[in-house]
Amino acid sequence: MSDDTPGSPAWRAASRNDLLAFARRSVRPEGGFIWLDDTGQPDRDKGLELWINARMTYVFSLAHLAGESDALPLAEHGVAALSTLFHDDTFGGWYDEIGFDGTPVDTAKRCYGHAFVLLAAATAAAAGAEGAQALLAEAGEVHAHRFWEPTAGRCLEQLSEDWSVADAYRGANSNMHTVEAYLVAGDVTGDPQWHDRALAICERIIGIHARSHEWRIPEHYDEDWTPVPEFNHEIVADPFRPYGATPGHAFEWSRLLVQLAAAMADPKPWMIEAAEALFAQAVQDTTEDDTPGLAYTTNWHGEPVVRERFHWVIAEAVLAAEALHASSGKALYAGLASRWWSEIDDYFVDPATGSWHHELAPSMAVSARTWRGKPDAYHAFNALTLPDLPLAPSAALTIGREQ
Repeated sequence: MSDDTPGSPAWRAASRNDLLAFARRSVRPEGGFIWLDDTGQPDRDKGLELWINARMTYVFSLAHLAGESDALPLAEHGVAALSTLFHDDTFGGWYDEIGFDGTPVDTAKRCYGHAFVLLAAATAAAAGAEGAQALLAEAGEVHAHRFWEPTAGRCLEQLSEDWSVADAYRGANSNMHTVEAYLVAGDVTGDPQWHDRALAICERIIGIHARSHEWRIPEHYDEDWTPVPEFNHEIVADPFRPYGATPGHAFEWSRLLVQLAAAMADPKPWMIEAAEALFAQAVQDTTEDDTPGLAYTTNWHGEPVVRERFHWVIAEAVLAAEALHASSGKALYAGLASRWWSEIDDYFVDPATGSWHHELAPSMAVSARTWRGKPDAYHAFNALTLPDLPLAPSAALTIGREQ
């Protein structure tokens, strides 16, 4: 008899099947993946977003590796969109958003979207998707030579279309997803520079800045990498650059540190220490009572600012708890993972569609203050997939294989 307890392997497998069924609705016959509304219908008011298309390419690449019979064509559909629709054939790199007619809506080149292109390309290459090796080669070249800042040991945030002008803003969020992409790129290509650079980013943003801010991560910086703690204090619920600390990112960095340490022959002792400290502070700041879900942001004293509950935050929380439990064996992490899986099952999983509600109000009713619809399956798919795999190497090399 299968165990249908929320978070069990059988429960995750069934939930992953439902999620993928919903995700297939995002396929756009003319190319790429479209933003979906709450019911799974295309949101025609949204253009084609690079981050969504890269994430969905990643998801379907892993689904193919896991044995989904129809997933390879969907991964190749994504590779084709990244190689053509979003690609800047004049200056190289990828546009963040394009209209349905193929016209770029925004010509700036951003690290955030390019990190997901690298993640998708590496995973699709591991899946054997047509065109993925060429996409991986270009994505690696662009990230290494356009965004990587050797003297800072971190990545630039944004450059102009022709790469000639760098924006003064620096961000932790894009660098966090760069760490994720570099982990996978290093595993798939065997090139040690990617893991070395992932470690360099972690050493600075976590080992220096988060440590000096009581393990609440400064998200926003100026061009000299000096934290700007009051950034966006008047736009507190921004979906990508909110004011204050973002506990969901603390959970995500925690998990990435555990994975990076597992991938290293001689991991540095501070990495697991930092992973546990980030996790502990995020738990303290978001689970002060028995209210389900986890707040989006807090101020620098740990008091919630945006109390809405996002699906990606609890997905990263449960992933961090699972990773830390796998690494340490401590019952604390297993207990929190069990609590959060139950909350995911009770509140976030939408039984009508199989997808997860992307945002809930503090009352746990569906909300759209910051996010509308259900744009992609990346965070939920990771949460339903990675706990069944070893911490290293990456899922692209281990999913679907006997352990």
